[in-house]
Amino acid sequence: MDILGIGPLELIFILIIALVILGPKDMVKAGKTIGKLLRQVVTSPTWRAITRTSSELRTLPNKLIRDAGLEDDFRKIQDATREAIPSDLTSDLEQWQQDLDPWTTPPQEDKESGDSETSDENSTSPPEKSEGEQS
Repeated sequence: MDILGIGPLELIFILIIALVILGPKDMVKAGKTIGKLLRQVVTSPTWRAITRTSSELRTLPNKLIRDAGLEDDFRKIQDATREAIPSDLTSDLEQWQQDLDPWTTPPQEDKESGDSETSDENSTSPPEKSEGEQS
């Protein structure tokens, strides 16, 4: 849970610093003052207007698309695209993607093994065998 980009650990750190700087008595007064200020801000009509405008701006692109009637056009384009691509091509694309996945995904490190050797992550060749394993 972040409040204004401040996580719980940062909030605790700020409170400890405030306690050291202000002391216990002044910290209570400062807390009451900050609480009153925040209550005034949140209950003000300006704050309500800001939150309303913010939510309208977030939904504006979707509203414009609906109002312009472009939703149907987007669906038609997607349907036409699906129809234009042959089914055997999509299966080929899926197979190519499966073939490329081992080359494009980073290797998973085995955390259970206690090997102190480090491997080159950019290396695409299989690990070399030791002298006893070669045949």
